[in-house]
Amino acid sequence: MANKDQRRNPTAAFGVGAIVGMLGGLIGLGGAEFRLPLLIGMFRFAALEAVILNKATSLVVVATALPFRSSTIPFSEIAAHWPIIANLLVGSLLGAWLGAGWATRLSSAVLYKVLAVLLVLIAGVLLVGHDVATSGAMLTGTAQMLAGVLAGFGIGVVASLMGVAGGELLIPTLVLLFGADIKLAGSLSLAVSLPTMLVGFARYSRDQSFTVLARNGRFVLVMAAGSILGAFIGGQLLGIVPNEILLPSLAAILLVSAVKVWRHK
Repeated sequence: MANKDQRRNPTAAFGVGAIVGMLGGLIGLGGAEFRLPLLIGMFRFAALEAVILNKATSLVVVATALPFRSSTIPFSEIAAHWPIIANLLVGSLLGAWLGAGWATRLSSAVLYKVLAVLLVLIAGVLLVGHDVATSGAMLTGTAQMLAGVLAGFGIGVVASLMGVAGGELLIPTLVLLFGADIKLAGSLSLAVSLPTMLVGFARYSRDQSFTVLARNGRFVLVMAAGSILGAFIGGQLLGIVPNEILLPSLAAILLVSAVKVWRHK
């Protein structure tokens, strides 16, 4: 038990948060997909506890990131695209609520397997979907609206199951489906992520596993602070490492993590 407590000390939490935040910042994301395997493997939290802690940490990071980006993409520009935000939220809010409910009903053994599969999915998205370029909206009118609801629902489910903001899925969706500029897509994804995460968080709060936050509140705040600092540093280093090297490397990290989570007991 002492060894477990030692692993969860504030210094380790801050350091891991900073490293994870920097990895995410290098590609313009929060890094929650890298944090989740460490919460399970390094800090020895059970699957559902790790998801809830990851969700809480991600919530703090996303709430901080939105105003940070306002100097590049002002709130007025984000508000001007409210139909896109609303379209995705129709699906993502429902997906977040249902995804969190499913997670609380799954056994730990099954949830580990589900998380491993989702880590592989995110690795694939990093490889094929992160460098998408704006080439106009794929769909228009009713077809676009329906596709937005369906995409939002799937993203909401994944975000709740993993405790992530979902930017790795939202940004390619915004660029490909709605033709949004990549920088604007980053801010729009945060505007969708925040209410989506709050809904998932509210659903998790009804489960007894939510008490993990009360027991580890300081741990979450320290890790979130490290994540914010790391994301800032990673953002400053953005573009230094070529994406041809960075993205396959990060995808490989997620694949290794997926194998470890799959085998976790």
